Amino acid sequence: MEQKKKVILLAGPTASGKSKLAIKLAQHFGGEIINADSMQVYKEISILTSKPNIQDIKIIRHHLYGFKSVKQKFSTGHWLKMVVKKIEKLWKNGRTPIVVGGTGLYFKALTDGLVKIPDISNKMRTEIRKLHKKIGQRKFFIKLIKLDPLSKRFVSPSDTQRSMRAYEVKKFTDKSMFEFTKETKSNFNNSTFKKLFINIPRGLLHKKIEKRVEKMFNDGAIEEAKKFYTMKVNKELSASKIIGIKEIRDYLQDKITLIETKELITQKTRQYAKRQFTWARGHMKSWEMIYSPNINDLFKKAINKIS
Repeated sequence: MEQKKKVILLAGPTASGKSKLAIKLAQHFGGEIINADSMQVYKEISILTSKPNIQDIKIIRHHLYGFKSVKQKFSTGHWLKMVVKKIEKLWKNGRTPIVVGGTGLYFKALTDGLVKIPDISNKMRTEIRKLHKKIGQRKFFIKLIKLDPLSKRFVSPSDTQRSMRAYEVKKFTDKSMFEFTKETKSNFNNSTFKKLFINIPRGLLHKKIEKRVEKMFNDGAIEEAKKFYTMKVNKELSASKIIGIKEIRDYLQDKITLIETKELITQKTRQYAKRQFTWARGHMKSWEMIYSPNINDLFKKAINKIS
C-alpha cells in the first residue's frame, strides 16, 4: 500500500530551534528541507539571516536557501510557485517535504492559497506611502476604514503594512483586498499538511536571541554587512530591511557603540519574534503547538503529532 503523501510544516519564532528539529524529522521520515523564511532566500546574507550552516546542509538536502540576489525583488507569489514544484518533485522521488521557517505569510499562501491581486503601479504605491508618512498610522487607518469598510474586520489599527496594502488594493482595483481573499484556494488538500509550531516560552526565547546575536558578531556579521553596503541595494527592497543591516551601518558611522548595536539588534529581533507569535495566534489556530527544552523530547512530541 502506498504511503499517504504528506508535507510537514514547521514554524515558530526566530531562534526557537526550528532548524535542529527539522533535521531530526528529515532523518526520521526520509525527508528534505524547504525554506519558508523570506530573508533566507538571499545568497549574499547568511550570518544575519541565520541560514542553515554547512554541517546541516551536509546532513540533509536543503532547498530554496540563498538562491536570490539582494538586488532582486522576491515575493510570496514567487516563493509559492517554487515551493509547489519542489513539493511535487520530492514526492515523485519518494521523499517527505519538510517546509521550515518563520514567515507566516509563506505558510498561509501554501495552506490557503494566494490572493490573486493585479499588480499595483509603483506611482500609486509611492503616493500612498507618502500619505501614510505625512498623516501617521492612526489617521491613515481611519481613512482606510472609510475607503474600505470591510478591512475593519481584518486589519489591526496598528498594522501599518497591512493598512497600506489594503488601501492601495481598494484604491487601484475598486475592490476590497478581502473580497479577493474569498476567491483563493490551496494547491493541496488540507489533510496533506502536518502543521507544527514551536511555542517556546518568551523568557527562554529572549535568552536564545541574545546568544544568537553574540554568535552572529563572532561569525563575522560586520564583514557581511560591509559587503552588503558595497552593493548599493535599493532601500525599498526587502533585503534592506534585514535586522542588523541598518544597525551595523550606524555603528560603522560612529553613531552608536558596538554594545548599543548588539542591544538594538537583540531588541528588534525580540520585536520580530513577538510579531511572529501574534501572527500564529491569528492565523495558525489549526496548528499543533509543541515545546520542550530538550530536543529529543521535542522530537518525540513532533512525531506524535505527525503520525
